[in-house]
Amino acid sequence: MNAARREELIPQLEKLMEENQGVVRAAQLYPLGLTYRNIQGLVKAGVLDHVKSGYYSMGYQDKPQEDIIYGLFPDGVLCMDTALYYHGYLDSRPYTWSIAISKNTSKSRFRMDYPVVQPFYCEPEALTLGVEKIPFSQGEIQIYNKERLICDCLKYEERLDRESMKKALLAFINEPEKDIARLMEYARARKVVAKVQSRIGVWL
Repeated sequence: MNAARREELIPQLEKLMEENQGVVRAAQLYPLGLTYRNIQGLVKAGVLDHVKSGYYSMGYQDKPQEDIIYGLFPDGVLCMDTALYYHGYLDSRPYTWSIAISKNTSKSRFRMDYPVVQPFYCEPEALTLGVEKIPFSQGEIQIYNKERLICDCLKYEERLDRESMKKALLAFINEPEKDIARLMEYARARKVVAKVQSRIGVWL
């Protein structure tokens, strides 16, 4: 592809990126008249960035991580320490993004170097339990509410560092709007009733 054709394509590529939260699949580039070889040439020329297998962006390394997560995982749910941060229970965002996703999702979606994502594969009914939305990036993203989140943190306690776990429990105990009935409903569903009663119950 010559330089003139590349320059001609840039506005079309930028428009496509804007319409798709900054990350597009290869199949979305083909209607612009691009072949696989053309796409690789644009990557080599620095016009496109290769995000992961089959996904491309522009100015990828300069994008906020939130924009990338928003574009790649609209069906995911922020969970564990990532959700603790966005609920205000942790002071700094963890380096790794914890995202709950359907167990039927292709594992290849998470083969990427940046951002670093840790998937938590769930059964469909478990995935949707306690989901709410918060403002995020260019729109909204799914996140587990605080009651579901605390149950998951107790269920997968070994995946959290001790300090984060301590902060999460203390923050929830002091949470003025916590719903104890909902907490126990989720505790039963997530099979952590005994943990909730022993770790939190004495403070409620």
